[in-house]
Amino acid sequence: MGLFTVIGRTDKDASGGKIDPTVRSTMERLKTWDYRTQIHTPAARNLRQAFSELDVLKAKLGLSDAIIEKTAYIYRKAQERRVVRGRTTSAILAASIYIACREIGMPRTLKDISAISNIKRKDLARSYRFIVSKLELKIPVLDPIKCIVRVANKANLSEITKRKAIDLMYKINENELAAGKDPMGLAASVLYLSSMNNRDSNEHRTQSDLAAAAGVTEVTIRNRTQELRKKSCLKIIR
Repeated sequence: MGLFTVIGRTDKDASGGKIDPTVRSTMERLKTWDYRTQIHTPAARNLRQAFSELDVLKAKLGLSDAIIEKTAYIYRKAQERRVVRGRTTSAILAASIYIACREIGMPRTLKDISAISNIKRKDLARSYRFIVSKLELKIPVLDPIKCIVRVANKANLSEITKRKAIDLMYKINENELAAGKDPMGLAASVLYLSSMNNRDSNEHRTQSDLAAAAGVTEVTIRNRTQELRKKSCLKIIR
C-alpha cells in the first residue's frame, strides 16, 4: 500500500561506479536508522498491525481494492489526528472499513463488520461516531435502492419481488416517507411486504429471514411495516 520507502543494498552509484568505502559506511548507517524508524516507532508498528488485519478482513468481507485503499487512507488520517490513542486498532480499523463502504456506496452493515471483525457492535458504532466527529467527515446516506438489491440477494428473492420492492420504494420517496428511517431497515420492510404480496409462496419471507439478511432487528421491520401499511398513498395490500 505504499507505506514505506526502503534504502536498498548496492556497491555502485547511479553512474555504475564503485562507491567509496566512507560513503558506503554512511549509507549503511542511514539504512539502519531508516529500518529502525520504519519498524520500531509506535506509529509504524500500529500501521503494520492495522494493514495486516486489513488484508485478512478484505478476504472475509469480500472488499474491493477501492474500499481497501479508502480504508487505509481513513485509518492513517485517524492515526495522524490521534484518534487511535486509547482505542483498539481493530475497532478503529473496523470503523474505517464501515466508513469507506459508505463513502464508496457499497453498503455493509455494522452487524456484518462486527461479526467478521469480532468487535462488539456497540464498540464499533462508538468508534465510527468518534472518527466521523474528529475527522469532520460527511458520510453519504445509503441509497435505499442499493440496500434493496443487497438484502434481496442475501434473502434469495427473485427479480420480480425485487422489482416490486423497488417500485414501492420509489413511491415511499415520492411521498417523502423515508426521512429519518434507517435505509437497511426500510429496505428489509419493503421487501417483506413485496414478498408476502407475491402470489408465489416460494417468494414469501418471514420478518426474521429479512432481519437476518439486512442486519436489523425484527422489531424494526415490524414497526416499519405497520407504518407503511397505514399510508393510503402507497396502496399496500394488507
